[in-house]
Amino acid sequence: MQGCALRDQANAVDAAGITVLGVSFDSVEDNRAFAEKFDFPYRLLCDTDRSLGLAYGAARSADEGYAKRISYVIGEDGKILLAYPKVDPKTHLEQILGDLGA
Repeated sequence: MQGCALRDQANAVDAAGITVLGVSFDSVEDNRAFAEKFDFPYRLLCDTDRSLGLAYGAARSADEGYAKRISYVIGEDGKILLAYPKVDPKTHLEQILGDLGA
């Protein structure tokens, strides 16, 4: 649902100068199939060893099957600008755009 909302509002995302990167614990093949099925215009990164999920708080251990639905806005300098520890997939993009003043 969250990915489709971002896809459906790609013009607003582009206008705000946002680059979307999704991350999941799935394999390259599974992510490719998922992205193609839903026609995602952005990249899905594979975190099969959960190292990114552990570093960013999306997983408590490397044994977790699924990542928590969280997101971060990271500036061009690589610093975290905004953190969203709980995400409502239906309204999250509007929340980000509002927080960025876009």
